[in-house]
Amino acid sequence: MSEVFEGYERQYCELSATLSRKCTSAAALDGEQKKQKVSEIKTGIDNAEALIRKMDLEARSLQPSVKAMLLAKLREYKSDLNNLKSELKRISSPDAGRTTREELLESGMADTLMASADQRGRLLMSTERLNHSSDRIKESRRTMLETEDLGVSILQDLHHQRQSLLHSHNTLHGVDDMIGKSKKILTAMSRRMSRNKWIIGSIVAVLVLAIIAILYFKLRH
Repeated sequence: MSEVFEGYERQYCELSATLSRKCTSAAALDGEQKKQKVSEIKTGIDNAEALIRKMDLEARSLQPSVKAMLLAKLREYKSDLNNLKSELKRISSPDAGRTTREELLESGMADTLMASADQRGRLLMSTERLNHSSDRIKESRRTMLETEDLGVSILQDLHHQRQSLLHSHNTLHGVDDMIGKSKKILTAMSRRMSRNKWIIGSIVAVLVLAIIAILYFKLRH
């Protein structure tokens, strides 16, 4: 085993025993004496931490077989140092019993806050899902209303187109009647013109015959 590590280990063990005695005596003190004793304990804990760091560095520089054993011992020393820190925290409090109760209350409060946070998170997720569902319903309703308005608009357009078609049909029917009447009038006029042509032709023929007859009688006499 490393002599350097053994030296640090011996110093730590002596320091740890001294700090333990000081913690026990400080618990019975009060006022300035207690503050002075607490200050000494804090300084000793800082020195103990320095010794543990030195032991850790020394152990990690050794062979694996030795290092594993020394690191196991070092974990025990670190646990002992944490106990000394907890004891210092306890005796530094004005009321040790009160400190214990406060720690329990803080632990319970932490659990309560964590549970409340989880419930709040679940509630927020549920609320968010409900909001999304509500948004989808609103969007579907808006789409339905738009579709309904579009349908009404289309029906109105179809009604106007039907009215326009009916009006065009009536107009065409009237035009057809007018064309029929015009055709009848043109037919009657054509007949009249044909009859007048025959009459005029007959008159012209009679006049020609009369002129010929007159000329004949004049030339004969």
